[in-house]
Amino acid sequence: MTMSDVMDIDLPVGVIADTHGLLRDDALICLEGCGLILHLGDVGQAPGDEVILARLASIAPLYVVKGNIDTARWAKQLPEVQNLTVNGWRLHMVHRLVDFDDATPCDVVLHGHSHKPRNEWQGDKLLFNPGAAGKRRFKLPITLGKLWLEEHQIKRAIMHLPL
Repeated sequence: MTMSDVMDIDLPVGVIADTHGLLRDDALICLEGCGLILHLGDVGQAPGDEVILARLASIAPLYVVKGNIDTARWAKQLPEVQNLTVNGWRLHMVHRLVDFDDATPCDVVLHGHSHKPRNEWQGDKLLFNPGAAGKRRFKLPITLGKLWLEEHQIKRAIMHLPL
């Protein structure tokens, strides 16, 4: 897929990040029925962790950005950022929010890295971090997100998975 794909879908968009080599069955269940899945980096650093991307891509079309731990040979081709337009909404994917360029024209900034869920508007941009769906860090929850990109609004949810 190209760096600026345009698509229309009637299904929710699944948003996952920071799997760190662990794709939980509960995460797969939550992503079933999505029309698109976005992985916001830190897939994993082991040589076999690319299987996570294959499994996600078997559910729905998948877009991925590279995270700071994605250092294995298979991860070298992952882009640092991705831009796509879904149902007219311009989405920008980046692993670390600090790497987001404010000049980027977008409606939604999708980011990971912190393991902390975020779902808030700042001015005219939605900042959305699904949290971490893989290995638990500190006492943070295990979460992923969903977006419903409708004509005049974006419905969104952070979904908590069992520990």
